[in-house]
Amino acid sequence: MKKLKIAIIGCGKRGTGLVRNVLLNMDDVETVALCDLYLDKAETLADLVEERSSLRPLVSTKHTDILNISGLDAVLISTSWETHVPLAIDAMKKGIPTALEVCGAYSIESLWDLVHTWEETQTPFMFMENCCFGKTELLGTSLVRNGLLGEIVHCHGCYGHYLPYEIIPGIEDRHYRLRNYLTRNCENYPTHELGPIAKLLNINRGNQMLSLVSVASKSVGLQDYVRRNAEKYPHLVGKTFAQGDIINTIITCADGSTISLRLDTTLPRSYAREFTVRGTGGLYEQNTNLVYLYGEKEYWETDQYYKDNHNNAARFEKDYLPAAWQEISPEDIERGHGGMDAIEFRVFVDALKNGTEMPIDVYDAAAWMSITALSAMSIAQGGTPQAIPDFTNGMWTVRPPKDVLELPKVSK
Repeated sequence: MKKLKIAIIGCGKRGTGLVRNVLLNMDDVETVALCDLYLDKAETLADLVEERSSLRPLVSTKHTDILNISGLDAVLISTSWETHVPLAIDAMKKGIPTALEVCGAYSIESLWDLVHTWEETQTPFMFMENCCFGKTELLGTSLVRNGLLGEIVHCHGCYGHYLPYEIIPGIEDRHYRLRNYLTRNCENYPTHELGPIAKLLNINRGNQMLSLVSVASKSVGLQDYVRRNAEKYPHLVGKTFAQGDIINTIITCADGSTISLRLDTTLPRSYAREFTVRGTGGLYEQNTNLVYLYGEKEYWETDQYYKDNHNNAARFEKDYLPAAWQEISPEDIERGHGGMDAIEFRVFVDALKNGTEMPIDVYDAAAWMSITALSAMSIAQGGTPQAIPDFTNGMWTVRPPKDVLELPKVSK
């Protein structure tokens, strides 16, 4: 079996987790090089790779060393947010198939550079938004594809994740989130919630996001966290944070549907993505894993319906979940984010080996990442609408739909 030789640029929490939990468990992948600005992080991960595979990867603090390796089959970029786009551009210019981890963009111009680089080089590229491969997101999408929810009118998503424990020790942990929360005010992490919705609504493939408005709440959550932990973070006492605690964004689409997004990472809460689909035929709601189909129950508008039907979407799984989730092993479920990571990387590697189209392409990456830069402008202008660029240059009207996995077609 030919093994794909892959390099990792960025050996922080995400890069290390993917190597440990996913790549080292794939029989047809070999981790041959590691890069990080902090040599100790790359060396620590190299120790793990050597222990697990008997191969010690090349280690460097310079991404140019990695991209000059002969015979490299792919590179995974999992660095700080600011460096994602320029590193992806460098990799594609070298002709190295590129897997880009998620973030939001700092400028629209950088996204045009990303798109134009791919168009000029045609280097295989995939935006690694793992939530597009989530079990519940794909179940909801399958219900839509099979017509159960009727004509889709509105979708909602949230990145709800209480993160002060990761943001505030940014200096000590050499983590990029702190500097972003100190200086920026935007929807800084939109793709977990937007990606699955954009695929469901066929964005860039028959539909298009046209404009957005974003508003930010005041910023007090991180200040309060610092106050409560002043002995650990005295250097941050009295600091103000630019990032609002809650960012709400509304997106309008060419087909008349709307999307609402919420960034919610600095006030106490439990984790949730809140993937919700509303159509003329019913709704799917991730938080309760609940499906309501029009006319199914007479008391659907009452609280009792929610109590009685919590997790009732499970009844659709046998017929409507894609094969990857029907057949997933317990080991893959344990290998990252409940199975999403294992499925996502299997799709990337198979597409690379077979020379097939990547399911999340450069146009998806540009459109989804643009929300960050545009939300910053909208917030700064008091919620003024911002046009979302058409990175496909009009081709969205003719590009055929493409789901990240083949979804079942259920006869009615």
